[in-house]
Amino acid sequence: MSAPGADDARRRGLRQLPGSTLGRTLLARGRDIRAGLRSRPRPPSTRSGLVTGPPDFVGVGAQKSGTSWWFKSILMHPGIHAEAGKETHFFDFFVEAEFGAEEVDLYHRMFPRPPGSLAGEWTPRYMHDFWTPPLLHRAAPDAKILVLLRDPLSRFVSGIGHDVSRVLGSVRRHRRRYFEAMIVNDALQRSMYSAPLARLLKHYDRERVLVLQYEQCVLDRDAALHRTFEFLGVDPDVPDLMPSSRRVGRTHAPFALPEAVLGHARAVLARDAVELHREFPEIDLELWPTVGPEGDAHGGSQAAEGSLPNRRPG
Repeated sequence: MSAPGADDARRRGLRQLPGSTLGRTLLARGRDIRAGLRSRPRPPSTRSGLVTGPPDFVGVGAQKSGTSWWFKSILMHPGIHAEAGKETHFFDFFVEAEFGAEEVDLYHRMFPRPPGSLAGEWTPRYMHDFWTPPLLHRAAPDAKILVLLRDPLSRFVSGIGHDVSRVLGSVRRHRRRYFEAMIVNDALQRSMYSAPLARLLKHYDRERVLVLQYEQCVLDRDAALHRTFEFLGVDPDVPDLMPSSRRVGRTHAPFALPEAVLGHARAVLARDAVELHREFPEIDLELWPTVGPEGDAHGGSQAAEGSLPNRRPG
C-alpha cells in the first residue's frame, strides 16, 4: 500500500521516498526536499540531570550564509548547550498541522540542558517560512533571535547548487525543468532578506533580534563572537577552542544560469539590500559587492564564492 500522498507525488514527477507523505506540500509551496518530507518532530532522549524548557535563543536564517560555522562557534562557550543539534526543523511540520499547547510543550522538550545553561537551535528556513515566526513566538516569546546574512547574490547562487544537489536526483527527468525553475525562484526569495525580517519584527522586538553579517564575521570573528555572546547574556571572554579557518558546510557543483537571469536577479537583490539597510544600518553594503552599484552579476558571484576558501558558508 502506498504511503499517503505517494500517488499524488508520482503524478507530479516526484519519486516515492521513505516517509514522503508531504510531496504535495513540496510542490505547492516550493519547500526543499529535506524539510518538505520531514516527519513529526521528536525530542531527544533526556539524560539524567538535564532540565527542559523553551529555547533561550533561536537562529532563523539564512541558508548558505555560514550558520553551521557560527553555531559551532557559539557552542564552544561552556554555558551553551544543544542536545538536539543545530537544526530541529520543528515548525516545518506545522504548515499543515494544528499548533497548540501540546505542541508548545513538545518544542520545549527539544531543549534539554544542564541547569543554568543556555540552549537553542538554528534552523535557517524559519525566517523564510511565513508561518513560522508567529508559531515560534507562541512557543518561545522570550527567546533571543539570531540572523546571519550573506551577500545576497552569492547566497542565491550557492542556494541553487545546494537545492539542486538535494532535489533533482529524486525527480523524474521530464519534470526537471519545472523543479529547476521552482528551485531558482525559491533561492531568490531566500536572498531577499528585508520582507522576512519585517515579518519577524512583527513578533519580536528589535532589541531581541541580532542581525549579523557573514562577511563581517569572517573579517573580525573575535569581535563578532564577542558581540554574539553579549547579546545572548553569557560571559563573552572565553577561550576560543575552534580555529577560525575551520571549514564548515559543503561545496556543491554550480548550476549554470544565463547571464540575463543573473542580471535580473542582481537587480532585484540590489533593491532589496537597500531596503534591508534602511532597517538594519549595521549591514555594510560595501561588503556585498555583487549587489553594489559596481558589481558584476556573474563575475561578482564567482568572486564571492571563491574569495574565502577556508570558510565555506554552511
